[in-house]
Amino acid sequence: MERFRVELTGYCYRMLADGHEAEDAVQETFVKATRAGYDESRGALKSWLYAIATNVCLDMLRGARRRALAVDLGPAAEPGAGLGAPLPPGAWVRPMPDHKVLDPADQVVSAQSVRLAFLAALQHLPPKQRVVLILRDVLCWQAAEVATLLGTTTASVTSALQRARAVAPFAPSEVEVDQRLLDRYCKAFQEHDIETLVALLHEDATTSMPPFPWWLRGKAHIRATLEHATGTPCIHATLVPLKANGGPAFAHYDPDGNAFAIVTLDTRQDKIVATVTHLDPALFPLFDQPMSLRAPVRTSG
Repeated sequence: MERFRVELTGYCYRMLADGHEAEDAVQETFVKATRAGYDESRGALKSWLYAIATNVCLDMLRGARRRALAVDLGPAAEPGAGLGAPLPPGAWVRPMPDHKVLDPADQVVSAQSVRLAFLAALQHLPPKQRVVLILRDVLCWQAAEVATLLGTTTASVTSALQRARAVAPFAPSEVEVDQRLLDRYCKAFQEHDIETLVALLHEDATTSMPPFPWWLRGKAHIRATLEHATGTPCIHATLVPLKANGGPAFAHYDPDGNAFAIVTLDTRQDKIVATVTHLDPALFPLFDQPMSLRAPVRTSG
């Protein structure tokens, strides 16, 4: 079963939009599968595990609130506006490292299928429509296979897929990331070089900082906010490059070397179109990153 961990985690993550919950769902799937025992009469092992994982996710989604990105919660803020009251972790689409959800050997599944914006769109679907869209359009299952998993007809699957596509269409496209852009961003970020940071942004770029519902749109508003920021943790900070949600990301450590945020970027050609600064150090273990960059204190005796 272990060989299916990454793809099952990716499936559960698309369903739940939270990395910790996805890992919990896969662990519960393996526990249930081990207790039940597998035999060939249940069909292919992979399909059987997906059926168990689907039921686990559907159970977890009962009564759960819809997760979102800040840009989906309300209009953009004006420069100088307050951040607002923080929302609980369950309110947010949360980031996930690529190596836990994308198998490099899998040439079928697109990295775009774990982009934050697509996950947020999936959240608008009823759970079973979400299952159908992910299995059919992302993982390329046949309609008959999905029908068997859900215990329904191919006609019902096709109908559900049409409704789901109207809400959350999936059009995979591979995006080339400009490494020079990322290098310039890191340098400007750590030096709090506002001119360069703003120059790297797309005209309609957005920035947000969960758990706060505050977000900004446009270079002018982002510039004004950066120019009036006080107590910024960016100067002399450390950014550790990561890959998350099918794109570039960074583990942001404050000037004292303490875990501060996971930053995810969306880029288009040579510009940054979105930054999301996830202000939750509890995400660092999920990304296999230490909570501090400081050397451990050595004691004698």
